[in-house]
Amino acid sequence: MHARELSIRDSYEFTPRVFPDDRGHFAAPFQSATFHETVGHPLTVAQSNHSVSRRGVIRGVHFADTPPGQAKYVYCARGALLDIVVDVRTGSPTFGAHEVVHLDATSCRAVYVAEGLGHAFTALTEDAVAIYLCSTAYNPAAEHGIDPLDPELALPWPGDVEPVLSSKDRQAPSLADAASHGMLPRYADCLAHYERLRARA
Repeated sequence: MHARELSIRDSYEFTPRVFPDDRGHFAAPFQSATFHETVGHPLTVAQSNHSVSRRGVIRGVHFADTPPGQAKYVYCARGALLDIVVDVRTGSPTFGAHEVVHLDATSCRAVYVAEGLGHAFTALTEDAVAIYLCSTAYNPAAEHGIDPLDPELALPWPGDVEPVLSSKDRQAPSLADAASHGMLPRYADCLAHYERLRARA
């Protein structure tokens, strides 16, 4: 498995070997040894999520209060997704920046989004399936969102399909509004949390 850190610190792309044969193909999208070596601590999986989205659906930008936050390891089990990591940590040198990774069921590529980072994706195909391995269980009181269509973020959503959003995502604040209301994670708090995870490894 090949791993690389993305331009936003504490987010990573993992690309497994894929073994095709006349039956189909096999891959291991998550491998704990490579993850631990790359990130510096193991991934605690408290919950796995399975979402099915039709083409044009946008989910996100979502993040959680940190600590403890919710880290996500995301891959595509069917179809294709445009996956986006957004740095919403105030004080981060890349605050407001994003990086895009193409996830699909052929490459079985995955993205790790550390606690405090924002995450979003759009379905590029019909019935695209996203699998998330989450470090903490769902806690609605601690989970928040940023408007994925916020012009300040300028996320590169496909222009050939009408975006489909939940009412919650459509009503989410802009990045600037979330920052002014103290909703966003602090970069220093996130770094301290990551160090605690590594110290326990």
